[in-house]
Amino acid sequence: MEWYKKVLSNYATFSGRARRTEYWMFILINIVISFVLGIVDYLLLGDDGGFLGLIYSLSILIPSIAVLVRRLHDTNRTGWWVLLAFIPLIGMLVLLIFAVLEGDKSVNDYGPDPKGVGEAV
Repeated sequence: MEWYKKVLSNYATFSGRARRTEYWMFILINIVISFVLGIVDYLLLGDDGGFLGLIYSLSILIPSIAVLVRRLHDTNRTGWWVLLAFIPLIGMLVLLIFAVLEGDKSVNDYGPDPKGVGEAV
């Protein structure tokens, strides 16, 4: 839960780098929260539900994009790669691959290694 709080505390911070753990824990907690909200929506409103999920999705949109941009920065890629999400399937697959890759072990164009193990170049 600490990783989730960390991402939310950097609500719209698009600079810097995000470790794989930070990104994937945020995604995992998002999935769990969305699943629970989906159940609550269904129990309260039936098939016409989705209101709580919609509100949650909209409120978490900017931090989700920001953490993805920081994750791309960790692999020394510009945040503009996020625009690949608009290409169905292929774009999302490429972003998934980038999100899984290990980040640079040293300082790159976007800052020092978030793990703190890399030495300055």
